[in-house]
Amino acid sequence: MTAASLDDLRLELAPALAGAAVWDGWSEAAVRAAAEGSGIDPDAALYAFKDGPMAMIAAWIARVDVEMEAALPPERLATMKIRERIRALVQFRLDAVEANKEALRRALAIMAMPQNVPAALKLGWRSADLMWRLAGDTASDYNHYTKRTILASIYGATLAVFVDDKSEDHAETRAFLGRRLDGVMKFEKVKAQLLNSDREHFSPARFLGRLRYPAR
Repeated sequence: MTAASLDDLRLELAPALAGAAVWDGWSEAAVRAAAEGSGIDPDAALYAFKDGPMAMIAAWIARVDVEMEAALPPERLATMKIRERIRALVQFRLDAVEANKEALRRALAIMAMPQNVPAALKLGWRSADLMWRLAGDTASDYNHYTKRTILASIYGATLAVFVDDKSEDHAETRAFLGRRLDGVMKFEKVKAQLLNSDREHFSPARFLGRLRYPAR
């Protein structure tokens, strides 16, 4: 099989694999069950996921990325405020994995293993980057990196709340996400005021002076 066909196979199997992982974990048994249930040669499926659980989880995340991009393209999000665009994108991801919450719990445990943390961070960054691009972000300076780092952190923390949330319609998760996004938006507003491009330069001395002698 070519790399492209293997990628297609992984994406095709990802939903069924997540469903099987609820019972069998992210294992060869789950791959075999997903393949048999999808009418795919189990040996081909096992070869596609020969790199183990992280490859399986990465395929599931990639499938959610693809579905999110199809469901919420930039033109659909354009009428929303930026905060609501990000909320809608994160909420779509939560809704996409809700049916397989136990698989998500197991995936988070695997991703938290020391040997998997670098790959997990890369996966989180990639999803955060896609969310920002769909939200219309075109920053190319340091904001490009800070926005994605912050969003990846928020998304990861929200997932941790989500897996244990037993409230109706996941109200606790929605409230948590809302608070975190409110905090980021307030930070961005203050940062924009401090680093306003209409000013010549940001002066730390001037800023500290205003803290000491506030304008009346």
